[in-house]
Amino acid sequence: MKMGDNNKVAVVTGSSRGIGRGIARALADAGNLVAVTYNVNGTLADELVEEISSRGGRAIAVQMTVEDRLSVRRALEEVREKLGPIDILVNNAAIAQEKPFETITDEDWDRMLTVNLRGAFACCQEVLPGMKEKGWGRIINISSIGGQWGGFNQVHYAAAKAGLISLTMSLARIYSRYGITSNAVAPGLVATDMSSAELETDSGREKVRNIPVGRIATVEEVAWVVVFLAGEDSSYITGQTINVNGGMYFG
Repeated sequence: MKMGDNNKVAVVTGSSRGIGRGIARALADAGNLVAVTYNVNGTLADELVEEISSRGGRAIAVQMTVEDRLSVRRALEEVREKLGPIDILVNNAAIAQEKPFETITDEDWDRMLTVNLRGAFACCQEVLPGMKEKGWGRIINISSIGGQWGGFNQVHYAAAKAGLISLTMSLARIYSRYGITSNAVAPGLVATDMSSAELETDSGREKVRNIPVGRIATVEEVAWVVVFLAGEDSSYITGQTINVNGGMYFG
């Protein structure tokens, strides 16, 4: 059931699987036209597009490698040609790596920040002029509880996600006056294939035991927060980090 027929054009990076997939599906259910971007999982992206179409929505699959500026530009131009000017950007594309701090290499560090932080920076730069011209826009960055309280075996991941929160606040300071809000969503532990490695560790299992609500989140619980931030009713919320963590962190 649709929450409303908004016909806004939304780009969700890294949305062939995991949290991004749930966000793309929820935005489509809310009446938005959705670009499902993927790096290598084209088959999964196509399957999601078909699912959205079967539910009465409209979506397209677009290849995008967020660490490659030319790929970002080509993908966003394809979205504009097929769906129209971009109203909503959800920076979800990310990688994770479980690795003790002492063993993280310079290459590990650089790749983590390139994909998880520089990719979002590039996407924001490429969509903001159009949003500014239109006088309306929504930027939603998917951060993580790790970006708020630090990482244990994912220090470089936590650093990138903390940077994403700072990017969110900076964009809010600059662009909110133009009708463009910028917010972050910081999930805790969510049931996805990316989180499965962490949940199989002793520290991961201990985290689950200590979650106040007593369980990990579903993808849908994160996705509908994004839908709210992407809509008209959130127009006075900007520069914020919305925690979706079951009470793991109260900051």
